Amino acid sequence: MTNSGCILEMYDIRKEFPGVLALDRVQLSLKKGEVHVLLGENGAGKSTLMKILSGAYTKDSGEIFIDGNLTEIMSPAHAQELGIGIIYQEFNLNPYLSVAENIFMGREPVKLPGIIHWERLYREAQTILDSLNVKINARHKVESLGVAMQQMVEVAKALSLKARILIMDEPTASLSNNEIESLFKTILHLKQQGVSIVYISHRLVEIFEIGDRVTVLRDGKYIATTPIEQLTRDDMIRMMVNRDLDDQIPKVKAIIGETVLKVENLNVNERLKEINFELHKGEILGISGLMGAGRTRLAKTLFGAEKIKSGSIYLEGREVFLKSPRDAINAGIGLVTEDRKTEGLILDLSVKQNISLPNIKRFIKGGVINFKKENEVVDEYIGKLKIKTPSRNQQTLFLSGGNQQKVVLSKWLCTDTKIFIFDEPTRGIDVGAKTEIYQLMNRLTANGAAIIMISSEMPEILGMSDRILVMRDGRIAGELSDKEATQEKIMNLALGEPYEAAV
Repeated sequence: MTNSGCILEMYDIRKEFPGVLALDRVQLSLKKGEVHVLLGENGAGKSTLMKILSGAYTKDSGEIFIDGNLTEIMSPAHAQELGIGIIYQEFNLNPYLSVAENIFMGREPVKLPGIIHWERLYREAQTILDSLNVKINARHKVESLGVAMQQMVEVAKALSLKARILIMDEPTASLSNNEIESLFKTILHLKQQGVSIVYISHRLVEIFEIGDRVTVLRDGKYIATTPIEQLTRDDMIRMMVNRDLDDQIPKVKAIIGETVLKVENLNVNERLKEINFELHKGEILGISGLMGAGRTRLAKTLFGAEKIKSGSIYLEGREVFLKSPRDAINAGIGLVTEDRKTEGLILDLSVKQNISLPNIKRFIKGGVINFKKENEVVDEYIGKLKIKTPSRNQQTLFLSGGNQQKVVLSKWLCTDTKIFIFDEPTRGIDVGAKTEIYQLMNRLTANGAAIIMISSEMPEILGMSDRILVMRDGRIAGELSDKEATQEKIMNLALGEPYEAAV
């Protein structure tokens, strides 16, 4: 039954959660020293299959063979003993410990029983980090790092396990182009050493660069396994979504109206400096820039989560003082955060609770919650955004990344939000869900809403923006109209060069 050329084989894997058949007779094989890409829309079952392989979930039925031997993976610790390591899309780090402690947590080198060998701990952690070509001090606390650097710590942690089978779930979602290039070099080095990699990504361009074979899942079912050289990008999309996506960034030009937001000489400590711009009704204002340029800090400042040192913010011509997110919400500003897991959702609560919580006053009359009205509104947005959930009462924790993002969007759509701030709105979301998010943004602007869209995806910035602001070192480095904007001009501004040089 087993393929002698494979280090891993999974046959007829089935997994069911309450009300959801997540995997239905799925199969996957992995050869020694290959990068096997696992593709599928959000909710297709990719992460569930990998959690079974890594010991986080127990399969309901099916068989797993490692090195040709039938194996029952009992726990994450058992998976590690078998040489299986995993880098999850969402971080699993303790922010209050050092980078080195996170990398070797539970496996710290010791001088004597109970006494950690701290110098060896830091030295070995730094060696791994240096091999990734990232500038991270192993002694620094994780909380001092940005999202991209935290992702690289996760990579280092997995590499420290000396895994023979390495699972990478969206490892580049938060990385810059230079960091992605460095990661790919590491992947190539691992392949040459015989390490086998299961690679999950929604960035199809990456797959052709590093993939050897591709397995596609759809709606929890196995579709096909094909060598990468036999596939085109369109082939992959059709297999994933069972339809053609001719226009994956379906920007619809809205009627641009009056100014709804004006920012003058905004300063936030030394991190945002002399920020000036306007946002108009019906407009999508894209904000581009490299990691650490200040984009997310600007978003949080406009949402009242950062203290302003000086400067003014005007909404519809009236100066406002946004001292807290509640002030921003009351003023009609909503923020779809970059990190939906920790900042956008309460994962242990239901879909219904997450959608209605910011809007609970809407359902209260005489001190009593009108549950019928609450259910009707929640069901309306589950339908409008096509949220895949067995019911409104399903824990948000069990939804796929794309559907969790739709829950975040729903809670703002329920409010009287006039200005939407989208921070990396399609991070970690498949091509089908991306198109749905873009169509939603078009509907919002058509109805007169204004959108600030922060994105590291160049096609997204170029395809969806009416205007583009480029940030660098906490400042706005330049502004481009949708007609004049190109990738070269944006990158030159982000790097500190006049964009005319790219013409």
